[in-house]
Amino acid sequence: MSHRPEFSSSPVKLTYEVDSIDETAHVSPVSIPAERPLTVHVDGRELITLMTLGAAPEALTLGYLRNQRLVKSVEDIASIHVDWPGHRVDVTTQAGIGDIEERTAHRVVTTGCGQGTMFGGLMDEIDTIALPPDARLKQSTLYKIVNTIRTQDSVYAKAGSVHGCGLFSAEGELQYFIEDVGRHNAVDSIAGMMWLDDVQGGDKVFYTTGRLTSEMVIKGAQMGIPFLISRSGTTQMGHAVAEKVNMTLLARCTGRHFLLVTGKERMIYEPHLLDTPLRVA
Repeated sequence: MSHRPEFSSSPVKLTYEVDSIDETAHVSPVSIPAERPLTVHVDGRELITLMTLGAAPEALTLGYLRNQRLVKSVEDIASIHVDWPGHRVDVTTQAGIGDIEERTAHRVVTTGCGQGTMFGGLMDEIDTIALPPDARLKQSTLYKIVNTIRTQDSVYAKAGSVHGCGLFSAEGELQYFIEDVGRHNAVDSIAGMMWLDDVQGGDKVFYTTGRLTSEMVIKGAQMGIPFLISRSGTTQMGHAVAEKVNMTLLARCTGRHFLLVTGKERMIYEPHLLDTPLRVA
């Protein structure tokens, strides 16, 4: 990559302690996740306000612009600066975004927490996406991914109330892991990291704790990832979009249980795995 945008460094607390009273009237501190607004400004123009944990705000902003198809390349971005006291992130592009008013005029209210809207027209690009048909996922690799997420040191384990997303190699090695108050923020953050590091998605597996809705499938397809797995379920439109782009969806992935609902030809079953005891760390 010939150019990397100038990024700010803006660490913030991800959890806070508050007092709670349990059913026995005992008072004790409990950790809760942070939630803070972050208003995206592009070349001085206010674009959208995201509600975020704040774990990776620069990557979140970059991934959001990528997944909304507002910029075509990392080289289009000069800088991304986060100002937490002002609850804003300022994006400076190299040459502006053409027709930004028209491109952002139509918004679709989504089922996603922490974001709430997507700019219209994304479905128009679905027909141009071709996911690799020869990609394969072993049953043992799926179990490795599920177990890695289960044992991951996380905000969710300490405070709950957040979604997590992870990008894995075809061998089940964790590449990126991000948590946020909304699953869309988490997937956009990983999209930004992939774009910044020039990581391609054709041989990757994406895990999310959230449900597999149409917008999640669209974003996974835009990232070129053939496998999308979740401990939750899928929606009818998520299923339909996944079939259209030939993405492999695996839902209800807990322990050794999973439901393969689309892209079934990519799965390599290993029945002998069910004959051995499940180890719980």
